[in-house]
Amino acid sequence: MKIIRKIDELQNKTTAFKHNKKTIGFVATMGYLHEGHTALMEASRQENEILVVSIFVNPLQFGPAEDFDAYPRDEQRDIRIAEKAGADLLFLPDVNEMYPSESMIEMKITDRVNVLCGRSRPGHFDGVITVLTKLFHIVQPDRTYFGLKDAQQVAVVDALLHNMNFQAKLIGVPTVRESDGLAKSSRNVRLSPEEREEAKGLYQALIQGQKLLLEGESNPSVIIKEVGAALRKTTTHEIDYVDLLSFPDLKEINYIDEQIIIAIAVKFQDARLIDNLIMEPNGRIIMQFN
Repeated sequence: MKIIRKIDELQNKTTAFKHNKKTIGFVATMGYLHEGHTALMEASRQENEILVVSIFVNPLQFGPAEDFDAYPRDEQRDIRIAEKAGADLLFLPDVNEMYPSESMIEMKITDRVNVLCGRSRPGHFDGVITVLTKLFHIVQPDRTYFGLKDAQQVAVVDALLHNMNFQAKLIGVPTVRESDGLAKSSRNVRLSPEEREEAKGLYQALIQGQKLLLEGESNPSVIIKEVGAALRKTTTHEIDYVDLLSFPDLKEINYIDEQIIIAIAVKFQDARLIDNLIMEPNGRIIMQFN
């Protein structure tokens, strides 16, 4: 595995791969890698000849009330994990490399963002599409891999690729979970033992929503109410949202007759956790989005 910190060096490498007709899989991360990231890398490794991984804590994704400096980082650990997962190139730029001067172009996404996490994080997904546009141009991937745990991000990337005519194919990889169902996340390390016990209730509440679909329920309001009730039984912390929307369009619907997402978010003391299930109207879980 080769570690690269400069944009022009990475561009030269990926351009050479493209010239030699090598397929490139790309996994963009903000580091502090865990099994969820490893699953993305393993999926890319299976489908492409070259695996490029980036680690960059993007300041444009952090709002005024969010602490960019407190985001967990461990570069040496991340390097070991990426190398073990089979990365060919690991891109580790700093902020000055990615944003050497004030940008003269402002990117803004106007759909799929005023719901779920985007509702309380104005500008967050503008930062996501800005950095991804730069990274996609630099890496020139054939496929790019994102975890379905952050399903709204998957929907936003889907819009970016289609609207901006990128040739990369988006692969949404299933959420990696702990044995009790809790979705793997870099933020889980911030949970107290008591909060960790409560956190498994997120997945249990989602399963209650799936159960209703399996039983034939097609009214979104009924499912939202029942999932919220199940969540309140397991946590004493603030429930940010419980919602059911079409996917990937992320629109409100009155009747479930298309692919949907049930999504929840809970604010613990030092961590805000999200989880979701993407399902067909009959309750069948969508394991991969592409």
